[in-house]
Amino acid sequence: MVTEESPYNEDELDEDGEEQQELFEHFHIDVDKGQSMLRIDKFVSAKIQNATRSKVQAAADAGNILVNGKAVKSSYRVKPNDSISIVMPYPPRKIEIIPENIPINIVYEDDDLIVVNKEPGMVVHPGHGNYSGTMVNALMYHLRDVPLFSTGDVRPGLVHRIDKNTSGIIVIAKTEHSLNYLARQFFNRTADRTYVAIVWGDMEEDEGTIEANIGRGPRDRMKMFVFPDGDDGRHAVTHWRVIERLGYVTLVECRLETGRTHQIRVHFEHIRHPIFNDNRYGGDTIIKGRVFTTYKQFIQHCFTLCPRHALHAKSLGFIHPTTGKQMLFNSELPHDMVQVVEQWRSKYATDEPTE
Repeated sequence: MVTEESPYNEDELDEDGEEQQELFEHFHIDVDKGQSMLRIDKFVSAKIQNATRSKVQAAADAGNILVNGKAVKSSYRVKPNDSISIVMPYPPRKIEIIPENIPINIVYEDDDLIVVNKEPGMVVHPGHGNYSGTMVNALMYHLRDVPLFSTGDVRPGLVHRIDKNTSGIIVIAKTEHSLNYLARQFFNRTADRTYVAIVWGDMEEDEGTIEANIGRGPRDRMKMFVFPDGDDGRHAVTHWRVIERLGYVTLVECRLETGRTHQIRVHFEHIRHPIFNDNRYGGDTIIKGRVFTTYKQFIQHCFTLCPRHALHAKSLGFIHPTTGKQMLFNSELPHDMVQVVEQWRSKYATDEPTE
């Protein structure tokens, strides 16, 4: 019997028009007791829809196929009562994606992968209403001689993503082996991801953890929602610590233990500290502070300086798929968020919040 353990198989869109389907999936197969011995690549490709034999072989080569808890090669012969677990990228979406000569900030590149510091406002991959101007369009031009980027896949090499208006570090695979190897790290939550955000309010503690299930909103399917009782949604954990207190806002570092859609944004809304200028999750109005006209003007000026939610993917760590070495990439806080921090620091950091 084949069971699929990946979430959100439906193709829904977020506010940027991007599809929210996961980038990789997890299958579990319990082999029948009467099964004859058969190569596992042939067995799995016959069991899973759209899983070609070459894709299964690439997953096995990356150590993403486990039999009875142990990684096996594609030549392994399936036996009766075997328990098989598989992590694979989703099947390609074959639509015409035009390579575009769009500037992107490449911070590292080798034969296996490329690391980009994405600017705010750039959609990661094409979707409804965003078939040009995306990071993938730019990568298809930059990597036009790389076979993985000439398949017609709408998400070539992607193992994770960040929202259109979130800036920061993202890694993209350049080979099938790297794609599978990196996908397993993200699926197993061994990739280390830290973000920096400006949130409304003065956090009561210096550090903490938000643990609350996240799923599609029951009324607005474009918005994620916290299910505090844990009966619905998916397990989600965000660790945070205060970097700097700035009066009525706080600069925080967030470390993701899980990687749910809009996780940081919806978690901080849940604890009543929404991200500054987040128009989807309630951060684009005055949450804390005074009622004076000068204060309202100050907030509007900050919104103008940073016309998006103030969230940045600061660092990303993972094991290199070929060398096996630990890789860690950091990026500076972008100019728009720096400006907002400086505004609060110079005018309001010494004020004691009264709310």
